[in-house]
This record gives sequence, C-alpha cells and structure tokens, in this order.
Amino acid sequence: MWRAILFMLIGMMLIPTGDAASKLLSNTHGYHPFFVTWARFAVGSLLVLPFIPRGCFSVFRNPVAWFRGLLLAIGIIAITFAVALEDLADVFAVFFIGPIISYILAVIFLREPVTLPRSALLLLGFTGILLIARPGFGFSIGLACALLAGCAYGIFLTLSRLAAGQEEPKALLFSQLLIATILCTPMALVYWPEHLLASPVMLTISGAASMLGNMFLILAYGRAPATRMAPFVYFQLVGALLLGWGIFGTLPDMWGLAGLALLMISGFGSAFLRR
Repeated sequence: MWRAILFMLIGMMLIPTGDAASKLLSNTHGYHPFFVTWARFAVGSLLVLPFIPRGCFSVFRNPVAWFRGLLLAIGIIAITFAVALEDLADVFAVFFIGPIISYILAVIFLREPVTLPRSALLLLGFTGILLIARPGFGFSIGLACALLAGCAYGIFLTLSRLAAGQEEPKALLFSQLLIATILCTPMALVYWPEHLLASPVMLTISGAASMLGNMFLILAYGRAPATRMAPFVYFQLVGALLLGWGIFGTLPDMWGLAGLALLMISGFGSAFLRR
C-alpha cells in the first residue's frame, strides 16, 4: 500500500510539471495548444517505446485501451487550452472534479468498498480545492475546458483501475500515448508551427513529465483500489501551486494555505485510515 502511495505522489508531481511546460510553450513560444498536446504524446511515445516488450503490443486489441487513449486525448487537449488561458492553480482546482467522478464510478461499476470515513476525507480534500480556487470559479472558456478535462480524467482513472488487471503497466502506458498521438495528429498538422524546434528542451520536458507521471499512476492503480488512491490525486494541486510560485510568480493567500492544509489532511488521513 505504501509503495502505491509513493508512486501516486511522484506521478502527481510530474503531471503538473508537464502542464506548466505546456503553458510556457503556448504563452511564451507561441505554439498552438493542439500542437502542444500532440507533441506531449509523441515525445512520450518515443521515450517509452524502447522499454516495451514485443508481447505488449497485444494491448491494442483491448477496447478499454482505445477508450482510455480517447479520454486521455480529450482531457489533455482540454487542459492544455485551459492552462494557456488561466492560472495554473485555478485550472487544477476545477480539474479536480475528476477524483470525485472516479470515486463514484469505482464504487458503482467496479464494486469497490466505500466507507463513511473514506468518503468524508475525500470530501474534505475537495473542500480544500474550493478554498484554494475561491477567486477563480467565475465562468470562462478556460475554466470550462478545465471542467471538461476533469470529467474525462475521472473516467480515465476508473478505467485505469479496470485495465490494470488486464494488461501490463508498460503496455497500458504505451497504448494510451500512441493512441492519443494518432487521434491528435490531424489537428497538429493543421496548426504545425513554422519554427518547430524553437524550444526543443521545453517540448521534451512537457512530453517526458507527462509520460512518467502517467506511468507512476498506472503502477499505483495496479497495487491498490481506485477508492483508496483517489485522495492522493489531489497532490497534483500541490505540484501546480509550487510550479505556479516558482515559474509564474503566483502564491496562494491565507485561504489557499488553509485549503492546502485540508488536502494534506485528506491524503495522509486516508493512508493512516487503512493501516
């Protein structure tokens, strides 16, 4: 269980790193979000390909793998548009409707156990999200994209738990990246940049961080039920806050710090609850 928690924490810090790099690519270097999304998947696919055993390619016969790839493509396209338009922390706050959806779907469809204390801790974490994103819940196109990304991500998380019992983690990671790359290619070609290699390092960071984050997520979900891992998904917001401070110069106010404290209580409380 503790190894699954460690994998989740690492993964949840890496994923917002990829999104921060995407924001820089869109806002500073002028790349279109459609191309940035495609590049994230393409770079991730190339990096993980050498480590994929030949037998893992059978994963592409699994319909769940294709559905996961579609959801991932929708989610990353939406959140790439969102981070290009809004502050990183606000985007992730709205995005965190995803774990709530995952928690509910896992209970209904995967018949995973649910208890009142565990549900209360998840709700506590979500309350922390509301405190942190308090100023940013006015309607906007960017936050609407973040909401769409969160919904897609919630379903993706549940399917990750289902697929973890059917396929090897490396096969799942490669399939979701390659399928999403294929689905995003037509849009990337339309918005192909004139100066493709204006920022090769940032393109690599965006794709590599996203790939590694999802790899650790798959490893975690293969070792513990989705309902137990759901609270730890909130640590993506910790990463978003730290990156927003270090890169974009944004800091949470007193309400934001209170929300962060609630998130920490939710995550660690959920872990100690199952000891």
